[in-house]
Amino acid sequence: MIDRLEKEVDMLERHLQVLKMVIENEPIGIVKMSNETGYPHHKVRYSLRVLEEENLIEPSSQGAITTETTAEFVGDLDGKINDIIDKLEGMKIDDVPEIQS
Repeated sequence: MIDRLEKEVDMLERHLQVLKMVIENEPIGIVKMSNETGYPHHKVRYSLRVLEEENLIEPSSQGAITTETTAEFVGDLDGKINDIIDKLEGMKIDDVPEIQS
């Protein structure tokens, strides 16, 4: 159950790392991103596709570039992540009596 969540968080981390690279280095191509992140080309390509579907980046002849919606997304990101952290904190099972085997 938790394994799937961990995999999703890992994938989100990769997508956000790719987005950050685009923001900082646009235009930037797959090969450079792969070399700098250590992610295989196919994983970078997948992250770029996801980011493009979310309208956060777009392709250009020189590589990926940001869109008009990127800044708003980035501006809202910390708040959304904090909301998720709060929700996860509320799910912890801290003060549970010892479970008998």
